[in-house]
Amino acid sequence: MFQTILPYLPAQYAGDLVSILTFLIAAAALAMRFWKPPAASSRMALLYKAVSALAQSRGWNTNAYQPDAKALMIPADASRAVEAARLGLDPASTHPKSGEPPKVSG
Repeated sequence: MFQTILPYLPAQYAGDLVSILTFLIAAAALAMRFWKPPAASSRMALLYKAVSALAQSRGWNTNAYQPDAKALMIPADASRAVEAARLGLDPASTHPKSGEPPKVSG
């Protein structure tokens, strides 16, 4: 994106644009560090997702707790499938990146 836009901008504006975008991304990352995820039905959930996207909080960097999903926090050497079954949850819905609410069996 920058390679397409920056050559057409005067140098002073290009520098300002890069500085502003860098500040916005850093501020969003800082906000994500301290902002507790809202409930999925909250009006703030959409804003939370937008700030999360701006903070580039995806993949391994994503927060374990999301407005639509619950993470199963277990020790690294434990089996996610075993722990999810013990709690009556679908193992696929307990991964932070699944984006689906946990399904309770039974």
